[in-house]
Order: sequence, then structure tokens, then C-alpha cells
Amino acid sequence: MTASSEPVSHLSDSAFFTSSRLANLLGDFWTPGFYWQYLAITCCLLLAWALARSLRSRLTTDDTGLLGVMSGQAFLLLSALLMAIARAVMEMKWPIHLFDILIPLLLALALVRALRRMLHRSFPQAWWLKDASRILSVLVWGWLALFLSGIAPEAVALLETVGVQAGAHRISLWMLINGLVVVALILLFSLWLSSLLESRLLRSPDIDVSLRIVLVRLSKALFLLLAVLLSFSLIGLDITALSVFTGALGVGLGIGLQRIASNYVSGFIILLDRSIQLGNLIHVDADSSGVVTRITTRYTVLKNLVGDEFIVPNEALVINIVRNQTFSEPQLRVVAAVSVTYASDLEKVLRLLESIAQEQERVLKDPAPSANIIRFSERGIDLELGFWVNDPEKGVVVLRSQINLEIWRRFREEGIEIPFPQREVRILGQADARM
Repeated sequence: MTASSEPVSHLSDSAFFTSSRLANLLGDFWTPGFYWQYLAITCCLLLAWALARSLRSRLTTDDTGLLGVMSGQAFLLLSALLMAIARAVMEMKWPIHLFDILIPLLLALALVRALRRMLHRSFPQAWWLKDASRILSVLVWGWLALFLSGIAPEAVALLETVGVQAGAHRISLWMLINGLVVVALILLFSLWLSSLLESRLLRSPDIDVSLRIVLVRLSKALFLLLAVLLSFSLIGLDITALSVFTGALGVGLGIGLQRIASNYVSGFIILLDRSIQLGNLIHVDADSSGVVTRITTRYTVLKNLVGDEFIVPNEALVINIVRNQTFSEPQLRVVAAVSVTYASDLEKVLRLLESIAQEQERVLKDPAPSANIIRFSERGIDLELGFWVNDPEKGVVVLRSQINLEIWRRFREEGIEIPFPQREVRILGQADARM
């Protein structure tokens, strides 16, 4: 780092008493103008309290949106606005030093509260949330103390003397701090806006679930991109220099990150064409199947009935054949097989099977269960009971077991016999020996 050759006035012990707003306030403390200021400020506070109370009673929105944030700071903002108007009026005849202190205090308090609400909204589960809120409060109140004491110009001049030369530009410590603060505030504001848009989209009943997820992902990426570009422009950086970085990133994606990029592209394809949606029961292969519980831009999560979760890359769902049992509709046909002897009354057996299925709560009445004769085998007549359910994500093993148990119970009551394999063995050698 280098120090500037220009002379800079150093902070002195008398800076507070020569340029401080607090010093100016102490100068007119015993004058009549101070009490007129006190009276005007009291009236402004009472009027702001009444207006803020009336505004909050009229708002019907929740406290997470822009109106919610504004209504939460309504008293502070209205008080600062009314005091600014009173200050402009009283400036022509009376001192205004009390206004010069209270207005920045109110604005700083409103800023701290608004930043805390944005942090809680953007990062609701972050472990560092409390520490970040404290740091923001310290920064805002610290800068306000420097401003009110009159030390702020001296501090800025001191920070500008420390810097480094980067080509044709000189980057000072003040420019670096100012840029970091601007970037942080813009990024926080963009994340807060994207979280508001996300909550609105996810609660919208008129938009498909997959489309909501796509819009949420795109909105977050767009807000962050705009925030970064705006931040660079405000702090004076040339955004055309990013072309080198984007070119290198494109080469890296083409060589080393091809599969990862393919998964992200496949994720957007799945979300846009809605071939796989949340709640679908899909089978990727013989070992990976379950209900879709989460779809991200890189992978999809499947959960089976025993609690196992499969993280499937989106590329595998796009290039391979996927069995989606609930793609067009959630109904699934389940089959229970049974056999009876040739002596059984088949018409009675078919009616009994259909009535057993109709007694189950999960079995749909339309389409109705149907029992059919499949084949005449060597050990009996094979029958099939087919029925439909509209909640395949709950599984069909338990339901099929309940129906099979009821079939066994009812067949015993009706005297219907279920055949089992039998074999008759004849020993011809011993018979020939007797003869």
C-alpha cells in the first residue's frame, strides 16, 4: 500500500467541539429555540404515531413483503419525514440542531430494522444470522456516531490516503470499503426480493408445481446477476472485463464440467416439459424406484416405502427410459391372483372376488374391480382380481396382502377349495416282481 503525498488534516481532540452537531446542540440548549424544536418534534412524533397506526390497520398483507417492511418502519419513516418538513419551516427563524440529530437517528434505526428483516427473510435458517445482524447494527450505528460527531469527513480523508495503484487506476481503502458495503447491500436486497417472489410463486395455485420451481430458479439467478452487474457499475468497475472470465468459464464447462452442466440442463428440461413431477411414482431401474420428493436443477430425489432415498442425476432421467406409473393420472391397477378347483362354481367365485375388492377403502369404485378367468391349468383354474387405486405412493403390498387374506377367509367360509400341486408316484418295478 502507498500513502498519498497530499497533506491531510489529522484528527484532533478539538474536532468534536468545532464541527460536531452535538456541540451545536449544546450551544443553543438554553435558548428559546431549543424548546420550540422540542415542541415541534413532539407534535411530529404524535402525528407520525397516529398515521402509522392508521396505516397498519388498513394494510391486509403479511409482514414479509415490501408493504410489510414499510409498515413495520412506518412510525420511524413518517417521523423523519414530518421532522424534515418542520426543519425546513423552522430553519428560517429558529435553530434546527435538534432536528439534525434526531432525523439521522430515526433513519439509522429504520435502516437497521429493515436490514435485519431482510436478513431473516433471505436466510431464515442460517446459523450466522445473529452475528450478521450484530455486525450490521455496529456498522450503521458506528457510522452514525462518526457523522454526528463531525469525524466522518476526517475518517474518509484518512482512508483515502491508503491505497494501491492498479494500472491506471488507484484503489483506496475507502473505495474498497465503500464498494464492499454497496455490493453487500445490493446482494441482500436482491436476495430479499427473490425470496418474496419465491414465496408468491410457490403459493400460486394457478401455476403448475414444476413451472413454479423453474421460475424460482430463474428469478434467483436473474436477481443475483443483476445485483452483481449493478454493484460493479456503482463502484466503478468495468464490467466488460468479465468477458475474459465468462470465456474461461465456457471452456471449463466444455472440458471438465460437461457432465455437471448436462445435469443442470437436464434439470431445466425436466422442470419445463413436466415429464416428472413431485409425487410421481417412478422406476429408474430394478434397484432405484420411489416417489419423487424433490426436483433440483442437478438431481432428483426418490423415496421408497422403506424410507430409502435415491439421489438420481437428472441426466439419467432424460437419456434413459423411466417408468412413471403416475405420469398422466395417479390411478394404478393392482392385480391379485388366485386359483380354484375345477369343481368350484366359477360365477359365484368371480362375484365373491369382486365384492372382496369393493369392501376395501383404497379400492376405487370407478373403474370397478373385475375378476377374470386367466387359464385352465393342470392343477386348477387360474383367476385374476384386478382393481384400481389412486394413491400408489402409499404402496400396494399391504393392500394386496389384506385382499389375499380376505380371499382365504371367505373361501373357507363358502367351501371353495384352493388347489395345491399333487403328484401320484407309482413304483412299477415291485409290481412286476410279484407277477
